[in-house]
Amino acid sequence: MRVKTIGPLVDTYVSSTRKEPEIMTDSDTITGLLVSALEGVWAAIRSRHPDVPEVVLTVGSGSIGSDLTLGHFAPNRWVRGEYELHELFIGGEGLQRGAAGVLGTLLHEAAHGVAVTRGIKDTSRQGRWHNERFRVLGEGLGLTLEHHEKIGWSLTTVPDKTRELYRDELEELAFALVAYRRHEPGRRGGRKSNNNGLSAECDCGRKIRVSRSVYEAGSISCWLCGGTFEAEE
Repeated sequence: MRVKTIGPLVDTYVSSTRKEPEIMTDSDTITGLLVSALEGVWAAIRSRHPDVPEVVLTVGSGSIGSDLTLGHFAPNRWVRGEYELHELFIGGEGLQRGAAGVLGTLLHEAAHGVAVTRGIKDTSRQGRWHNERFRVLGEGLGLTLEHHEKIGWSLTTVPDKTRELYRDELEELAFALVAYRRHEPGRRGGRKSNNNGLSAECDCGRKIRVSRSVYEAGSISCWLCGGTFEAEE
C-alpha cells in the first residue's frame, strides 16, 4: 500500500503482502517496480519469521563521500495514528549488487528488526558494532555472517540454501532492478584534523574521550566489563 512520495528521489511505502510478478507496461515506473519487489521480499521474510516487524520502506541515497550505507533499520521513526512504525531504509547505490546482494541487505536489516521485537541489544558503538547476539539472529534468518575487526559480525552473504528458499522473490527483484543510484562525490578541502581527541566506546556502552597519542599508545581496557574501548570513526 503506497503511503507517501517525498520529493523526486525517495518514495515511501508501508510493507504489504507479496504481489505476483507482472509484465512491465508504459505506465509502470522504475520506483514503483522496485519498491513493490522490495516489499514482496520483506513480506516473504515476515511470513517465515513472525518476529520481523512491519516497516515503512524508504529508498534513497546511502552515500556520503566514501561512506556507503546499504541499508538501515531504525525503530519507531514513523507515526500512524496512535501507533509507531519502524523504518527500513535501502540505499540506492547498493542496488547494483544484484538481487542476491539486496536480499542479503533485507535479511540483515530483518535481523535487526527481530532484535527490536525481542528486546535484544544486538549492536553497540552507535549501531556499528554487531555482536554475537546479532550473529545468532542473522544466521536464524538464513544468512552467513563473517567477523570484521571494526564492525563485528556484520559481513553478510546469502548461501545457496537461502537463495533457493527465496527463489520466486529473487526473480521478481531481479526483474525490478533496472537502475541504481550513483555514489555522491567526496568532499574536497575542509579541516583534516581534530584537536579535541578521540571518542572511544566499549561494547557495554561506556564512552571516554582521549588524545590520539594516548589511544595509539596501546589498548584501553574497560574495568566494568573487561572489554576494550574502540575509537569511533
